[in-house]
Amino acid sequence: MLVKENSWVEISKSALIYNFKQFTKIIGPKVKLLVAVKANAYGHGLVDVSRILEKNNVDFLGVNSLEEAEILRRHKIHSPILIMGYIRLNHLKKLEELAHVSIVTYNKETVYKLGRLKKKIKIHLKLETGTARQGIYPKDLPNFINIIKKFPNIEIEGIYTHFANIEDTLNHGFAFEQLKIFQNTIISLAKQGINVPFKHSACSAATILYPETHFDLVRAGIGIYGLWSSHETQLTAKNRHKNIFFKPVLSWKSVIAQVKRVKSGSTIGYGRTEKVFRDSKIAVIPVGYFDGYDRGLSSIGNVLIKGQRVKIMGRICMNMLMVDVTDINNVKLEDEAVLIGKQGREAITVEEIANKINTINYEVVSRINPFIQRVVVK
Repeated sequence: MLVKENSWVEISKSALIYNFKQFTKIIGPKVKLLVAVKANAYGHGLVDVSRILEKNNVDFLGVNSLEEAEILRRHKIHSPILIMGYIRLNHLKKLEELAHVSIVTYNKETVYKLGRLKKKIKIHLKLETGTARQGIYPKDLPNFINIIKKFPNIEIEGIYTHFANIEDTLNHGFAFEQLKIFQNTIISLAKQGINVPFKHSACSAATILYPETHFDLVRAGIGIYGLWSSHETQLTAKNRHKNIFFKPVLSWKSVIAQVKRVKSGSTIGYGRTEKVFRDSKIAVIPVGYFDGYDRGLSSIGNVLIKGQRVKIMGRICMNMLMVDVTDINNVKLEDEAVLIGKQGREAITVEEIANKINTINYEVVSRINPFIQRVVVK
């Protein structure tokens, strides 16, 4: 039996599978589905999430690093993997030890190193169409492919691009400019007799909104975890009469470490930034910014205790925070405190937290400390 620490993250298996099946319905049987499990599965737990997805026949798992791929293989997860981040040149030889692992390639130096390996290596070419991140400019692609052709052990398994602002806008004109560049590149390759098995461009938002972005494979990330890419994506989906519902997968919980009484006029926490104006009850919760609970929530965040919202008092510390429980009866040591999720009729969402600290839901969940135990629940 797992022993929960002072703070733990609960992962709903049923919600994860539900969201996964939502995406399989959207894309249909002819398009493959890659689920991004990079960044510790967006904070949800790399191994646990990948294991559930493998049992539900996921086509690809998308990771950022060689290390993440190695972790999955050590845990006997055998689904095909695409490493989407950079691998240092002196680490590429480790690919010889990993089965069914493909990598994203966009530097000729990487190609030369791969060509020396004693194993067939499958690569996905990343095309730069307007995000100004990793990728090959279309004009440089013919020469890049000529270099690849020198090495019979390198197989071009895929080619893809990534949209710059399909998520955070209601105007998707730029995304369609990128899509046109990508389509023209595919046509150009076909004329050269180069048939690439997997062509892909769609993230969660594109997958939901525009079937023309699906090609052979889509890369679903945030939506799999029951979160919308943005309010704009959700609004666009509604405007396009797409009846889609996701179930949040993650809840974050802790316990009360101490309940103490403080007199009216007392200040709370570092910097004495907050004062109580009545005799109060303060509960200490052993979670802080080291755990990934953002310091920006100081004095404005909420926690759920006994099904009620309580206010964070003063500054969030490295490993603890304080809340006002004056108006809640019978609060005691080790009562459950919910940081994200539901308790009774109340809920604190990832989006609520993101709005309060002026960031995106991706950051809120992916920054939850990977040392915190993930517990799979029904």
